[in-house]
Amino acid sequence: MKNKLGYVAASFVGGLLVVFTMVALDNSEYERELLIEQLRAQHLTQSNHAVNYAMPAQAVDFTDAAQRTVNAVVHVKTTFELDGGYYTFDPIRHFFFGDGIYQKPPRVGAGAGSGVIISDDGYIVTNNHVIDGASKVEVTMNDNKTYTADVIGQDPSSDLALLKVEGSDLPKIEYGNSDQVKLGEWVLAVGNPFNLESTVTAGIVSAKGRDINILANGPDGMNAVESFIQTDAAVNPGNSGGALVNTNGELIGINAAIKSNTGSYTGYSFAIPVNIVTKVVEDLLEFGTVQRGYLGVSIRNIDQALADEEGISDLTGIYVAETIDRGAAKDAGVLPGDIIYKVAEVNVKSVTELQEQISRFRPGDQILISVYRDEKSVDLPIILRNRFGEAEVAMKEEMELNEKLGALINDIDDETKTKLGIDHGVMVSEIQKGKLKSAGILEGFIVLSIDEEPITDRDHMFEMLESKSGGVLLEGMYPNGKRAYYGFGL
Repeated sequence: MKNKLGYVAASFVGGLLVVFTMVALDNSEYERELLIEQLRAQHLTQSNHAVNYAMPAQAVDFTDAAQRTVNAVVHVKTTFELDGGYYTFDPIRHFFFGDGIYQKPPRVGAGAGSGVIISDDGYIVTNNHVIDGASKVEVTMNDNKTYTADVIGQDPSSDLALLKVEGSDLPKIEYGNSDQVKLGEWVLAVGNPFNLESTVTAGIVSAKGRDINILANGPDGMNAVESFIQTDAAVNPGNSGGALVNTNGELIGINAAIKSNTGSYTGYSFAIPVNIVTKVVEDLLEFGTVQRGYLGVSIRNIDQALADEEGISDLTGIYVAETIDRGAAKDAGVLPGDIIYKVAEVNVKSVTELQEQISRFRPGDQILISVYRDEKSVDLPIILRNRFGEAEVAMKEEMELNEKLGALINDIDDETKTKLGIDHGVMVSEIQKGKLKSAGILEGFIVLSIDEEPITDRDHMFEMLESKSGGVLLEGMYPNGKRAYYGFGL
């Protein structure tokens, strides 16, 4: 019987001390900046954070870890509008009142999950699938206090979301280091399965870097990052977004999924490593969207069949099948046939491990990639790019506009402008699904003006488009000199 992967739960956490003596700054903005700085500091020091995970000879006592955690895990309740209402005809209404056509109110559904308080002023992490599409989100604390929550940001590619409630002195969880989690280590899962609030279960870490292909079928599957911590702690529907903690009560993961034939726990559950969570939260707070770096490669795990086909003697590493034009890897000198074995001085043995390491960096970050080529080790500095091929971070509005357009917009160098006989404009490349493709624009089109206003460069084009709504007219030309006009709506 085909396994069904059901979403479940765990928790995420961050730390933040809010200083209330500052009166010159806006409070909400100051709190946000303070949280970002603390998360950054934790991220930078994680590699130096030594934890003693030696198992005691006597029976393990989970009581301290449970007490440290249970108050920081919340019950997330959501309301959904299942439809927008519809018109229907009621003959009885027509007989008595003469008007038999009326609109029924929308049907409403409800959902539930868990979340983890990461700051004492009310930031909470949960799974994206817990709150995605909700018209209302409420959070109930362990002391039964209930708050209405705002959704600060969502990241479908990691199945994480950040909420905010208006509170102070809330119990927050402490971060651990998921890189230092060991197989066989005892862990606790804390959440609200089947609406049973503040439930604690125990198990061990069964595997790390597990890819169960559950996010690949989601709304952002092409960019999914799956590198789960696998445990046998009992996790069920309603645990989603809850905490996975070590025996010190430190957050090491957010529970997200189970592998089951029934939709309920039958042996294994999966949590998002806290080191991934920390980066996602930082980005959502600072940029409104996750800034993910990309290598620009097509890669494969090395199995025996590939090793025999390509003459590879060591099956450790990731095989580069192809490099993408204008991608970070190709520009840095990565070649098809290279075997990546180290990313930013961290050994990687699988595609999942490589993706997890890359996901911790932003576009524009320079990292060192180590590859085996012709049985020799080669170190290559690489400047990561975003999914649109740009080596820089972008705010949420710009990312959303990029996705709407569905293409790369590139500045044109002076030499090309001279050859084409123009002194301004931008070039469209790598067209994918989006507004430009729907309008009929082909790769290589040069945008000279928008609504008859000349375009000087890429930034100018985005500034103009961000300020517009409704119909937009693009005027331009192709490199062969053919003029063209295209219109689309924003």
